[in-house]
Amino acid sequence: MEQKVLLRITGLRKAFAGVQALDGVDFDLRAGEVHALMGENGAGKSTLMKALAGIHQADAGEIALQGRAVQIQGPRHAQDLGIGIVHQELHLMNHLNAAQNIFIGREPRRLGGLLLDEPALEAQCAMLFERLHLRLDPRTAVGQLTVAHQQLVEIAKALSLRSKLLILDEPTAALNPEEVEDLFTIVRQLRADGVAIVYISHKMDELRRIADRVTVMRDGRSIATRDIADVSVDEIIQMMVGRPVDTAARPSLPSSEGEMLLSVRNLSRGKALRDVSFDARRGEILGFAGLMGAGRTEVARAVFGADPRDAGEIRVRGKLQRIRSPRDAVSAGIGYLSEDRKQFGLATGMDVESNVVMAAMPRFLRAGFMNRVAMRLVTDGFIQRLGIRTPSSAQQVRLLSGGNQQKVVIAKWLLRDCDILFFDEPTRGIDVGAKAEIYKLMEELAANGKAIIVISSELPELLRLSHRLLVMCEGRITGELKADEADQQRIMQLATQRDAAPIH
Repeated sequence: MEQKVLLRITGLRKAFAGVQALDGVDFDLRAGEVHALMGENGAGKSTLMKALAGIHQADAGEIALQGRAVQIQGPRHAQDLGIGIVHQELHLMNHLNAAQNIFIGREPRRLGGLLLDEPALEAQCAMLFERLHLRLDPRTAVGQLTVAHQQLVEIAKALSLRSKLLILDEPTAALNPEEVEDLFTIVRQLRADGVAIVYISHKMDELRRIADRVTVMRDGRSIATRDIADVSVDEIIQMMVGRPVDTAARPSLPSSEGEMLLSVRNLSRGKALRDVSFDARRGEILGFAGLMGAGRTEVARAVFGADPRDAGEIRVRGKLQRIRSPRDAVSAGIGYLSEDRKQFGLATGMDVESNVVMAAMPRFLRAGFMNRVAMRLVTDGFIQRLGIRTPSSAQQVRLLSGGNQQKVVIAKWLLRDCDILFFDEPTRGIDVGAKAEIYKLMEELAANGKAIIVISSELPELLRLSHRLLVMCEGRITGELKADEADQQRIMQLATQRDAAPIH
């Protein structure tokens, strides 16, 4: 039996400062289906969903809900129409508990509205959690929850508004495999209850497991809508980027025995890091694998001086370094591209030029004044060299796609001339086309004599890039694999090898 069309978007158009973000988009969504929305960063997915959620107003076109044309005036109006959205960056207040976050502004009250009715609030929340089969205490502070549970609280909040249409934007970006399974269970249950779900993700392996149909967008246009069973991953990728992209996991060629740029010995920090030792050579891409909480990011932050260490020795080109802060690390030639580029890598309210030069600002000072001409020339050079897609160096970084934001961070550290670069989750939230560009750039950096250390939760990514792989479990390095001996099964064996002796 044909599912009923809940939403139909026809010819939707939206421009920002002369840039056509949506260029005649067509899209439909059926009740009780999971409809994947795919496209490169900048393809128009977020703009389309924000128009649907009332955050943006379309310039032209039509949105019809249950066969009736509507003009969505704002987020509250969208909620009233039964449209809920769970953003990739969660909008919760950590100091409030789960029930308070879900019903904020709609709390049950007593004594004529003077007092909050806490028992009624918790009872309503408990009923909602029961519907989602979510074993969670409504009184738990959101700040104490895992990212996965915070995401489920956001979904519960949307459903508390009686949402018939739910938009999930990169819902698994920060989840481990077990948490992904929990989320998929909830999504399947919502589908069975008749909720229509728009599912935005760059993770191709999720599509066949969770989606019924897929719509691909490119350059602000809807390219095609297909049943997921009738389209291959390669076809989706080609529709997204307009060209074939090589995404196969393949080991890099073994690196030559280059100069030892970084040597770390017996790095320890509480239970997070226990006696970690490793080396990185010039021209090498060294991968760090492990499950969430294994200590990979903690290694990078300790070496970079962002977190204090209890013990350990760090040498750069054989010289012992006293790294107590990021400033010390940068002076020693170490750069760190954080997994959270928006919080730790970029000043998103500033322009591209300011972000590129911020780590090397003193070199542009002349008699106490900034040499703006030199700053612009250097930035324009990196825009061309790295292929940063931006109207100009004066564009605010927050308006760039995820892949282009990552390139701005890379430009910042290249300008600072760091020979040792840590890339922590370098392609998180980045589309497949931009991923290929970042991979190529990292390989070029290694070929030009940099030592690249890559931390990633995506095993195909590590296998694709790394000359050597170090695997961590519970704060220790439990194994080292060369490119020609690494595979996903061997990595996972080492990633769960809790009782292994430390590798020196």
